[in-house]
Amino acid sequence: MNAPRRVAPEAPSRRGWCPSLARPMPTGDGLLARVHPPLGRLTPVQARAVASGARGFGNGHVDVTARANLQIRGVTEATRFGLAEALAAVGLGDVRHDGGPQRLTLTTPLAGLEPAEPVDVPALARRIETLGLAIPGLPPKALVAVEAAAQGITLGTAEADLHGVVTRDGLALHLAGDAAWWRLPDDDAETVVAAALHLLAASGQRRMRDVPDVARAEIPARFALSRIPAPAAASVLSPGVFALPTPIGPERGFPLPEGGRQGEVYGLSGGIAHRTPPLSFQEREAPRSSPPRADGPVALLVDAPFGRCTADALDSLAETADAVGAADLRLSPTRGFLLVCPDAAAAEIARETLAGAGFLTRADDPRGAVAACPGAPACASGSTPTLLDAARLAEAFRPFAAQGLRAHVSGCLKGCAHPGAADLTLVGREGQYDVVLSGRPDALPAMRLPFEAALERVRRGDSAHSLAQIFPEHPPGPRPS
Repeated sequence: MNAPRRVAPEAPSRRGWCPSLARPMPTGDGLLARVHPPLGRLTPVQARAVASGARGFGNGHVDVTARANLQIRGVTEATRFGLAEALAAVGLGDVRHDGGPQRLTLTTPLAGLEPAEPVDVPALARRIETLGLAIPGLPPKALVAVEAAAQGITLGTAEADLHGVVTRDGLALHLAGDAAWWRLPDDDAETVVAAALHLLAASGQRRMRDVPDVARAEIPARFALSRIPAPAAASVLSPGVFALPTPIGPERGFPLPEGGRQGEVYGLSGGIAHRTPPLSFQEREAPRSSPPRADGPVALLVDAPFGRCTADALDSLAETADAVGAADLRLSPTRGFLLVCPDAAAAEIARETLAGAGFLTRADDPRGAVAACPGAPACASGSTPTLLDAARLAEAFRPFAAQGLRAHVSGCLKGCAHPGAADLTLVGREGQYDVVLSGRPDALPAMRLPFEAALERVRRGDSAHSLAQIFPEHPPGPRPS
């Protein structure tokens, strides 16, 4: 139920800034320091530095966020400066100190590996980062999503302020809060993006969707942009091994096969969303992947369960990247990492190793269908142990996950792990859970239950029973203002 928000943007439960290394955020288990890998990529050396920092300056726990950043937990006032210095030494320091976004862009982990497009996505993202640094007053959560549309877009749920999509015809742009998509001029696309970001900064609003419609409409009018159909959406990537059947060049750490041409960059032609027509924004299906070839590079995607891993697991990931010759670890909005492996055999060995380190490595793992934040006691805003509850819910939710449904266990109304709508959302409140169906965490709930009661209802359900039948609407009483 997509009901009105229960928490206003200015509510006390909402933070006034986004954490960084220089300005970590206090929470239930100490200070939380966020690391913003440039373009969402880490070298194995940088990954080891993050692991060492989490172990030596924090409590050893690392979060992987939906914006493909990392968070080190359990930092203290006594250790925060040492952590910032250690990570700055490997190129992971903060890039701005005016309260603006430390990382402005979000790309998919396949950026640069897609079929040839008229615009280089990583290069475009890098240029947007540069122009963003020159715009004072950008709100801390400002986000520009950039991706290629060859296999269908997957960042539509990222709640980006600007969503740029590279198509065969050029660049398309969507401004949050506007239903339209616009064709950008080939020779002036970055000027349009800069103008939109200046508008957001000058508006005083936190997100583009909150900018008045009249002001937002000035951008397409000023540049005489043409309205175009929305790009088709595709299934998001799920953990597993995906085919990379064409050469990707020595810049990725592997030699070109015989007959390959220096400098060629080739793309996925066998990824999750390839062999079927792209899905619409409303359509969903169970995640799947195409079988990898045995004689060429493949991609291995692993996710951190509920977005949480340990310093030791991150070390294992770095060691695995070195073992397969991967130049970098590509962070994913699915709260995981993608490695490019030289062949399927190497990928399977890496998958086994990383499964042992605690990562999700297969698409049918039911934990992949459940999002969860740290909850209590790690987060001061939570009143329920969301990670423990999510792990128990995941197995019971398996029949629904097989239908492509998703669940979310949120410690509070903010929904940090998954701000968007889920088929079933349990929102922690005073030690129990508000149950929201097909809505965001801040939507009005159908009922409030202790976790054991909610879990038992899910266990009794099956594919013949809808979630609405399992949780018939029964409002839990007065709502917060």
